[in-house]
Amino acid sequence: MPQTPEEESLGSLVAQASNHISTLVRSEIELAKAEFRFDAKRVGTAGGLFAAAAFMAHLCLILASFTIAYALSHWLPDWLSFLIVTVFYLLVAALLVFIGIRRLKGLAGMKRTARSIKGLKEIASPEEATAPAVATGPSAGQVGLHREPVSRDGT
Repeated sequence: MPQTPEEESLGSLVAQASNHISTLVRSEIELAKAEFRFDAKRVGTAGGLFAAAAFMAHLCLILASFTIAYALSHWLPDWLSFLIVTVFYLLVAALLVFIGIRRLKGLAGMKRTARSIKGLKEIASPEEATAPAVATGPSAGQVGLHREPVSRDGT
């Protein structure tokens, strides 16, 4: 004879709830996996399309270079027109390298994170645990006030 809900024991109710929660968690995990697979396929397809577009743009740049050199060859010797286009691209490449090096020199090197971790190490060091408890650090409302705001360029 089946029991009514009022007659079920607390243990069986807990077991049913645990079973329902377990089923719910498994279902959520399966849903997350399915969504991730779908998104991964879309990202992979988009990446392939971007790579194809970049390749086509590179071919267009080569053809445009020949077009510019050919147009210059109407007024200059052929070798000089191609040399001018080549030197132009070398100057652009050198400028991009220069800008890239300057951007790398501006890296902060995670100074704020290193300072924060050093502060955490000082708080958690065992030497302070044996010392008398003196409130020398910031209070609960002051934690994080010593941190510097991060600007758009990372400095």
